[in-house]
Amino acid sequence: MKQNPILDKIEESQIRNPGEFRVGDTVKVYNKIKEGTHERIQLFEGVVMKIQNGGLRKTFTVRKISNGIGVEKTWPVSSPFVDKVEVVRKGKVRRAKLNYLRKLSGKAAKVKEIL
Repeated sequence: MKQNPILDKIEESQIRNPGEFRVGDTVKVYNKIKEGTHERIQLFEGVVMKIQNGGLRKTFTVRKISNGIGVEKTWPVSSPFVDKVEVVRKGKVRRAKLNYLRKLSGKAAKVKEIL
């Protein structure tokens, strides 16, 4: 989507790339959290369910099962709070959005691995 060329130039300078990953990959997201004056990094590991939009507005959603409950978090790719995204394993999927994983549990919710 083309906008004002001045806005495009500003957005270009702010785009970050924390790592290369695709939908279906199992990733570790290193999330910076500020607590008062201290800053720490919290790890969130799960399956990338979807990647939306593009450019500066690009977001990705990661899902994991924590104590039997599904937890999803969405981050902007260019967010300064995302330190890095590390791919644990590559997934083999045939969909752009894996919303069907929400209904599945246990082994059925696993994504096949690319060897």
